[in-house]
Amino acid sequence: MKESPFKVLLIDDDEDDYVLTRDWFREFQVACGELEWINSYQNAIDAIVKNQYDVCLVDYRLGMRNGLELLREAIAKGCSSPIILLTGKGDREIDIEAMKAGAADYLEKSQLTASMLERSIRYAVERKRAEQKIREHAALLDVATDAIFVRDLKNQILFWNKAAEKLYAWKATEAIGKNTSELWYEKDIAQFPEAIETLLKNGSWEGELHQITRFDKEIIVESRWTLVREFDKQGQSILVVNTDITQKKELEAQFFRAQRLESIGTLASGIAHDLNNVLAPILMTAQLLESQLHDARSKRLLPILISNAKRGASLVKQVLSFTRGIEGDRTLLQLKHLIREIQQVVKETFPKSIEISTQIAPNLWTVLGDATQLHQVLINLCVNARDAMPNGGKLIISAENFVVDQNYAKMYLDARVGSYVVMTVTDTGVGIPQEIKDRMFEPFFTTKDLGKGTGLGLSTVLGIIKSHGGFVNVYSEVGKGSQFKVFLPAQEAIETPKEQDPELPNGNGELILVVDDEDSIRDVTKTSLESYNYKAITASDGIEAIALYAEHQNEISVVLTDMVMPSMDGITTIRTLQKINPGVKIIAVSGLASSEKVNTVNNMGVKAFLAKPYTAKQLLQTISAVKSGN
Repeated sequence: MKESPFKVLLIDDDEDDYVLTRDWFREFQVACGELEWINSYQNAIDAIVKNQYDVCLVDYRLGMRNGLELLREAIAKGCSSPIILLTGKGDREIDIEAMKAGAADYLEKSQLTASMLERSIRYAVERKRAEQKIREHAALLDVATDAIFVRDLKNQILFWNKAAEKLYAWKATEAIGKNTSELWYEKDIAQFPEAIETLLKNGSWEGELHQITRFDKEIIVESRWTLVREFDKQGQSILVVNTDITQKKELEAQFFRAQRLESIGTLASGIAHDLNNVLAPILMTAQLLESQLHDARSKRLLPILISNAKRGASLVKQVLSFTRGIEGDRTLLQLKHLIREIQQVVKETFPKSIEISTQIAPNLWTVLGDATQLHQVLINLCVNARDAMPNGGKLIISAENFVVDQNYAKMYLDARVGSYVVMTVTDTGVGIPQEIKDRMFEPFFTTKDLGKGTGLGLSTVLGIIKSHGGFVNVYSEVGKGSQFKVFLPAQEAIETPKEQDPELPNGNGELILVVDDEDSIRDVTKTSLESYNYKAITASDGIEAIALYAEHQNEISVVLTDMVMPSMDGITTIRTLQKINPGVKIIAVSGLASSEKVNTVNNMGVKAFLAKPYTAKQLLQTISAVKSGN
């Protein structure tokens, strides 16, 4: 059975050669061909660049010109058909030049037969089709969202797709030929010998890898390895498919922490119940004896016994606050009164080196809560802030109305859509290291010296707020301070009626440049902007932002940039953008909206500051204000 016919173009100024070639075509055994003939150089160029032929046969001698010139000109003008050069006597130098110029093959006419011509044409076409399939497969790999690359057994990169460029911040031209150790750092290199052994034995391996990429960004990938033989004419190689699961793992960690706290809470609740049963008769008996025994020894010892029994009961109450919130008397509360009471207590009892201030928004909504428990929440947070500032500092207690929308809820696991009153306690203290953040809400976990803390302060805060239907967000930078945000569901009340939310300001197709090293923040911000008639382009760091701004300066209306990023931080990015365009409109964004940071960007001429996580309403209103110069 013959294959589909090849469409072949013969370019030769000798009609006898054309007749001979036509006769050879009739003798083909496997392939069959349709032959067309052109006898002039210029007509040949016009025809060959249309790419309508499976293969082109070009004679070296074409009157005043030659086939080598035609070959070079045709390829330069975009000819993608394979070209076979036909030479009269077989000049080796011409043959070498033809292959360098891009010829698929060269044949000597004096030794040419029908079978040789058929074989050369068939191989040229098959090679062309194979190359086309490779290009199509490579294009599909570039569309893939997973990082896909090939490395040899010595860890040298042989192939690198677009998603790998994005994940590891190395272009393919930079990565290919390099060792993987030059492109990223493996945090657990000890697992690799076993992984390689499994790969060579079974032909595949999969597992989780913790890596640090080009700009010190820590990622977790689900990695799948497959042994490949003879890739790119090399020996054994490894096809690697890496899926970035960093965000998934972060959400899982939040979920597991919540589960762990719930488990600890269940255990603590049972212990607390038994302790109450032990302490109650001790306290009652001691108080009874106090009224009956009047000797000096009893008067000295019984108050100590009563005091410690009460202290134990207080600790049990804190444990129960953490585990199930202890339902108290819930009434409509205006939190500004509570904050003012706390401010007075702090002023009278905290060191004078700590400066306290309050910021309460007008028309604050009410909440349904237990005043005593919420008083305890604020006191605990203020005491922690005091302990974080042994040499003094600033303590700010603020309260404002806040609407959690879908945009905000996607950024934080515990957030739910709805209206809240948010109380914020901000300090300028030592900050909280990352390894402590993961455990700080666990009961009995404390970093304070023995005898200076029970480890129940923050667990009590969390338990009380959760029992009120709220949640807690924490932002902290080591050496710069901490910010605890307590969200409580707002209630409609006559005292502070809820105003109708104004319609969100839409854009008019303006282009916004969003700069943030967190993929999820970039994506959700871009989606929000596009939902309200803006256009958005994104950059993962300051360097990429500057390149994009230089390219689209006349189109970009506002730049929204994070302050803490790898490679180039927000301050440097802002200064560089202002050098390119002194009139650039910039909104600074940070997870910790400290007064110091706000003052820094204000002094640089940046008029707007947005705290993460932000709602779509906050984002749109801020952009609208910056655009209008307000």
